[in-house]
Amino acid sequence: MTKTCLECEEKIVGREDKKFCSDGCRNAYNNKINKDSTNYMRNINNKLRKNYRILSELNVDGKSKTTRTKLLSKGFDFDYFTSILNTKSGNTYFFVYEQGYMILENDYYMLVKKDI
Repeated sequence: MTKTCLECEEKIVGREDKKFCSDGCRNAYNNKINKDSTNYMRNINNKLRKNYRILSELNVDGKSKTTRTKLLSKGFDFDYFTSILNTKSGNTYFFVYEQGYMILENDYYMLVKKDI
């Protein structure tokens, strides 16, 4: 029984459990599987990545303060985050992966980084 490459369907030579004929085919196959399937998904992931970069850039020390104006000027979109944390003390944190923010008074925001 001859096995064929999952990507290019060429004959595979080598180990019995091999699925691809080369690293190039393995990479191409996995890139196809893992790519964002729709424009909608790709756009949301891009917005999340941008928000993450902005929070990471402004929150180098793991805990800092900034203004809404500064976040907006860098292109931050408050509609996109990955999770919400409600604390026992009644505070609400919005997270983009491990980078988060909490709304303070007078358009200030506390930036935090979750320990993972």
